[in-house]
Amino acid sequence: MTKLLIKLFVKDKDNVTDPAVRGRYAALAGITGILLNLLLFAGKLTAGLLAASVAVIADAFNNAGSSVVTLIGFRLASKPVDKEHPLGHGRLEYITGFIVDMLIILVGAELFKSSIEKIASPRLPSVTTLTLVLLGAAILVKLWLFFFYRKIGRLIDSSAIKATSFDSISDVVATTLVLVSALVAKFAGLAIDGWAGILVA
Repeated sequence: MTKLLIKLFVKDKDNVTDPAVRGRYAALAGITGILLNLLLFAGKLTAGLLAASVAVIADAFNNAGSSVVTLIGFRLASKPVDKEHPLGHGRLEYITGFIVDMLIILVGAELFKSSIEKIASPRLPSVTTLTLVLLGAAILVKLWLFFFYRKIGRLIDSSAIKATSFDSISDVVATTLVLVSALVAKFAGLAIDGWAGILVA
């Protein structure tokens, strides 16, 4: 699938040192990530609200930001050389990778806080089959995004896209933990939502 997307949307795909080609790769990665993450966000948010699960809702918001930051960062990094930037704007790509890392840390801190509150006043989430299906689908999509970003990050040697690939694999781990807590709530009747949230954080 990744090769097909590259073939369809990246003109002159083999010339990976050309800033314009790198920009096209980044645009493909960013737009693909934004579209899939928006779908995941909507699905997880709906499932989290229906189940009243802090772990699922936090997991939904975790999907929202990194692809947008990567796309904007690459747009800025691919600007041509000017008088104030005689070596170009390429360093912005490193800043983009740093921002993605900070987003991961901030989401983790917020999730930790919400999880402590959930542990202090536990309530069994009402997990439905739809919740379980959406979480399972999200794991598969994020796993594909990890391999997709990793391939593009290696092709164009981009620290920003590599950081986004790590964000995706951390999402796989986080959503797997959320899925386990949902299964325990549904089939064992135990409210471990807050504890799962701490592990995700």
